[in-house]
Amino acid sequence: MNDTAAQPEAQQAVQDMARRAKDASRTLATATRASKDALLEALADALVADTDPILAANAQDVERERAARMSEGLLDRLALTADRIAKIADALRELAALPDPVGEVVRGSTLPNGLQLRQVRVPMGVVAMIYEARPNVTVDAAGLALKSGNAVLLRGGSAALSSNTLIVATLRRALTDQGWPPDLVQSVDAWGRDGGVALMRARGLVDVLVPRGGANLIQTVVREAVVPVVETGVGNCHLYVDASADLAQALAILLNSKTQRVGVCNALETLLVHEGVARDFLPQAVLALSEAGVTVHGDPATLALAPPGTLTTPATDDDWATEYLSLDLAVRVVPDIDTALAHIRTWSSGHTEAICTTDLRASQQFVAEVDSAAVMVNASTRFTDGGQFGLGAEIGISTQKLHARGPMGLSELTTTKWVVHGDGHVRS
Repeated sequence: MNDTAAQPEAQQAVQDMARRAKDASRTLATATRASKDALLEALADALVADTDPILAANAQDVERERAARMSEGLLDRLALTADRIAKIADALRELAALPDPVGEVVRGSTLPNGLQLRQVRVPMGVVAMIYEARPNVTVDAAGLALKSGNAVLLRGGSAALSSNTLIVATLRRALTDQGWPPDLVQSVDAWGRDGGVALMRARGLVDVLVPRGGANLIQTVVREAVVPVVETGVGNCHLYVDASADLAQALAILLNSKTQRVGVCNALETLLVHEGVARDFLPQAVLALSEAGVTVHGDPATLALAPPGTLTTPATDDDWATEYLSLDLAVRVVPDIDTALAHIRTWSSGHTEAICTTDLRASQQFVAEVDSAAVMVNASTRFTDGGQFGLGAEIGISTQKLHARGPMGLSELTTTKWVVHGDGHVRS
């Protein structure tokens, strides 16, 4: 998506879609929570009912991308199973059970002159997403948008084209069956890259655009879009094992963070180990990682402690900067927590960092000095997730600092307006 000039035909088509989305979103402006929740339940039922055709379409995508040598981590993101579809549907039902953010009073007061002020949450209007190889995101984005009172425009990428086409068709059919405008959920995938570029240029029609994918996609959208963008980030996530760490606990957290699912943004990419426990911790850690198929990209101190025959290779600066999304891990021995924090400041993408420690002072310093969207103390980086945080599905992990940061759930897809009640008040 390096070309930021869409073909006129695509530009016009996407603008027309955005206008229809804007019109459709007005039907949600006065919708009750009960009606929106019933809609989400119906969408979940429709997805489960269409499991077989969705799986058939997804198999086409996976076969094509495997032949094109897509990495195993990204193939795992792309692939659907009956169980994954059931869990995607369950995520919609979990959203239905969450409070409706629309209408929530953020703050309010009565002024000395009697004016009554309220700042209330309201929908954004039209939310757009550009994302890669993640058919589950199609459903998550639709569900979050609808529950928070928004219409959604989707650009899901060529890798998941067959899957997303069928999923969007299922959602639109369910919307129609429930008496809602199908244009609440639309895809621009038919227009390919031009469709994505047109979303980036639809200022005044798209209220917020969320990119979700690799660094190149995200940076292109942030750099080139003229619509408001919430920047999500790649996940160069770190784990620091402190001198006081419970090493058995640290090993379990390490393996879960790295190997539970490698192709996701909250998977661990760099391990930092205090030199005081390196001799005890690293031999067992490198062996366990190697047995799990993980190649350790280690500094000299790490390689010196690695057991013979394990999967290791020397680390370079490129390794410290890399989001692998694969069975690879960069590992460094550090002399103290300050060096670990300096390393994180230099190389982190601002997503998630974790510390294993039994020292309260060390944990407090780590939490205070780490400048990332999420900080874990004695817990896996894999918990940075909307569902795990109790927010329901997420539209992405924001690594910026304006409006939203961390997992973006329902509240993050709303803005606010001031409502002022008077009784004939005039300003003197």
